[in-house]
Amino acid sequence: MWPEVLQKVTKYNPEADLILNKAYPFALAAHQEQKRISGEPFIHHPLAVANILADLELDIETIVAGLLHDTVEDAGITLDQIEKDFGQEVASLVDGVTKLGRLEFKSREEQQAENLRKMFLAMAKDIRVILIK
Repeated sequence: MWPEVLQKVTKYNPEADLILNKAYPFALAAHQEQKRISGEPFIHHPLAVANILADLELDIETIVAGLLHDTVEDAGITLDQIEKDFGQEVASLVDGVTKLGRLEFKSREEQQAENLRKMFLAMAKDIRVILIK
């Protein structure tokens, strides 16, 4: 799937290969030992997200954030590290996606209401957070 994502993005953004070829190994290493509940490698999920974002021809920061969106929550990577390696905009998008899934709730209705609230707040800051999630 990675070659497909890279090909899609570089078709509309030829300079994107440099940062994408940095982001993919970063995400791959971060999720190296992780598996999905199905047993497949965890990296399949961020790759699928990046593939969808590439189909939408979104900007490179959004696609990189799509690749990295679970590294903070699930792999122990810090936002500072993402900012240092990929810039403030990518770190901000990853932070927004991470915050969308953090709270615990007493009831399903409470959870749905809070998810909507967080989604609206994230959209107000940067709609791309919702596209990544």
